[in-house]
Amino acid sequence: MTVLNAVTVLNMVQAVATCLVLAVLVYLLVRAPGNVPLRAITVTVASFILTVLFSATATAGAIMLGVAPLIARLAQHLGMLIGGYSLIAFYLFSALDRDQARRQAMRQAIPLTVAAVLELVATVGMPADLHTAAATLAYAAPGAAATPPEPTVAVFYLAPNLYLGYACATAVWWTRRYAQGAEPRLRHGLALASVGLAALAVGEVVFVLATTAQWAGLAVPRWVYPLGLWAIIPGTAVFMIGFAYPAICMRLAALRVWWHHRRTYHHLEPLWTLLHQQFPEDTLNQMPAGRWRDKVSLHGVHRRYYRRVIECRDGLVRISPYLTPTSNDDTTSLADRLRDALQARATGNTAPNQAVPVAIPAVDGLDADVRELVALSKAMRHVGPPNPTPQPRH
Repeated sequence: MTVLNAVTVLNMVQAVATCLVLAVLVYLLVRAPGNVPLRAITVTVASFILTVLFSATATAGAIMLGVAPLIARLAQHLGMLIGGYSLIAFYLFSALDRDQARRQAMRQAIPLTVAAVLELVATVGMPADLHTAAATLAYAAPGAAATPPEPTVAVFYLAPNLYLGYACATAVWWTRRYAQGAEPRLRHGLALASVGLAALAVGEVVFVLATTAQWAGLAVPRWVYPLGLWAIIPGTAVFMIGFAYPAICMRLAALRVWWHHRRTYHHLEPLWTLLHQQFPEDTLNQMPAGRWRDKVSLHGVHRRYYRRVIECRDGLVRISPYLTPTSNDDTTSLADRLRDALQARATGNTAPNQAVPVAIPAVDGLDADVRELVALSKAMRHVGPPNPTPQPRH
């Protein structure tokens, strides 16, 4: 694989990882719009995406929506500055109280402002005949010959790279500090993020040194700029994954609970169906629209799960007076007795008004109770159904 192909693959990985992380952050931000650290890190990730788009446009020398390549490169650099500052703001508002964070954020705005002013001054003062070469990285291409010391072009690239390197180094320090007292999932995510940030800082240092040497009249070896890319591109992906790691773990845990509730809901169907036929008035909500739709529906899983558990337990309490007493408490025997009890009630037999315990777990807790109900429901599949039509009661 050539260096160009490898960089292309890494760019694709970076783009996919960044877009996935941005989607997760936007989802979380919609749910918690007042979360300042979340807003800051969302701006950071969004700015990374914009810088990649503007960078590709500028490097190709293309005019996008009437924007000249140099302006696209300027937009990329300003995006780098905003992303770096937002990254620092994320840590400040995460680790400090609101007032302290605001004071620190104001101080951190000073180097940001200096870098932005230098960037704008360099753009305005750059000779017109150098615009295309500066935007397309002609002077910074691997193996390019030494170039005349044009200060505006040098400042144009040094300002954003220096500031982003500073922001990444600062973020690494805050990450290691913040991770010390964090819970395991967050600690692991921050550890990944710190590795990515360290790689980003190294890449920025490479670019700063290479740019300085280039405009000092020195020939930059062919392997220097790819070295910076090999640090920055995977570093960005690792950083994104690290920040998304806690949220992804939480979503996966929630998905496991969702899947468990959905499976349990359907496992309870045999028991629930028999009890519902006898006690339709105990239904807590409207019946499912249809058997097939109930099978494939992905909405309201938790609500339907808890509703079915409660309805099954209520039905067992209602039918319990009809159960014949026995010393055999295994699930198969209980399923046979429950079938007979349902048959007895359906044919109009009377029973005492005193409810008796049915399918009571050995330990307390909802999960233990549900396991007993599921075991009984599975056992009901293997016994003959009672008469499903109850007689009118007076």
